[in-house]
Amino acid sequence: MDLIDKAKSVRKGDELDAAKVEVFLKDQIPGLSGALEVGQFPSGYSNLTYLLRVDDREFVLRRPPFGTKAATAHDMNREYTIQKRLKPVFPYCPQVFAYCDDESVIGSPFYIMERVRGIILRKDLPEGLSFSEDHARRLCEKLLDVHLELHGIDYAKAGLGDFGKPAGYVRRQVEGWSKRYRKARTPDAPDFERVMEWLADEMPPDTDRPTIIHNDYRFDNVVLDTHDPMRIIAVLDWEMATVGDPLMDLGNSLAYWIQADDPPETQLMRLLPTTMPGAMTRDEMAERYSEKSGRSIEKFDWHLCFGYFRLAVIAQQIYYRFFHGQTTNEKFRMLVMGVHILENAAGKLIEKS
Repeated sequence: MDLIDKAKSVRKGDELDAAKVEVFLKDQIPGLSGALEVGQFPSGYSNLTYLLRVDDREFVLRRPPFGTKAATAHDMNREYTIQKRLKPVFPYCPQVFAYCDDESVIGSPFYIMERVRGIILRKDLPEGLSFSEDHARRLCEKLLDVHLELHGIDYAKAGLGDFGKPAGYVRRQVEGWSKRYRKARTPDAPDFERVMEWLADEMPPDTDRPTIIHNDYRFDNVVLDTHDPMRIIAVLDWEMATVGDPLMDLGNSLAYWIQADDPPETQLMRLLPTTMPGAMTRDEMAERYSEKSGRSIEKFDWHLCFGYFRLAVIAQQIYYRFFHGQTTNEKFRMLVMGVHILENAAGKLIEKS
């Protein structure tokens, strides 16, 4: 049974100028001669991802979404460069081939990378794939271990010393995401003021061991080997990667980690198969991270609460585009419900803390 993630027809409104893309692709990658076929991967809420097929070769094109964008988001050159520099020391990075800042080609900057064929886990396991409880736990452990491997890289030696400013990172994150939320808030969204105030008041100091952080590390951003689904072969979506606090990276990841005993409203937000029998809980993931990294998780409630808030901001920024008619993708309509659920989750965590 074929479990590989498949592209579909390009959504209305997301079309590319295929003729111009074909000229660019063949100019950058010698030896291509056949006609270009273009598809689109339907998942994802941020940058748009297209499948390009020429002859028997497959590539992926990444471009920003249409509509209003956050000033510092969707930097295609940055996303391209971090993967190019990381690839020699972190083999899970896909190979990148070319970057284009000429907006006359498709109307925005974009880059081309290899297509990694494999299994991507989404909300529910694909038909024909199952894990025993023991294998589910081991897969969670492997997901965490690759995250730890990323955090263990010497970012300066990798040529990424200029990709972040660790000093003041925590404060910039709290202040920056708070500003983004207030700017993107729509009349039907919660105000989040209590959460933003608590995050600012309880802010931990900057880490003394900053690392490369992915900032969107989760099951549906890793690719599993089709022949051995217990093996991770690639990590995708480096849009928000930087140098900063790895515990904030972990908190951002676990904000997506819905577990089997979460309340029904939280289950509505589940995007990943983290409720399958045998899957680790958020606490177990955090404890394993602490044990293997030597980092204290004494104040991890703060990092997880920030993760909930940041996820709400991302959802709200996307919903803002839908609310104002800048995108017509119907799957964005329900995102504001998730923003309300995340405010509730963050509030409960504050009370517990």
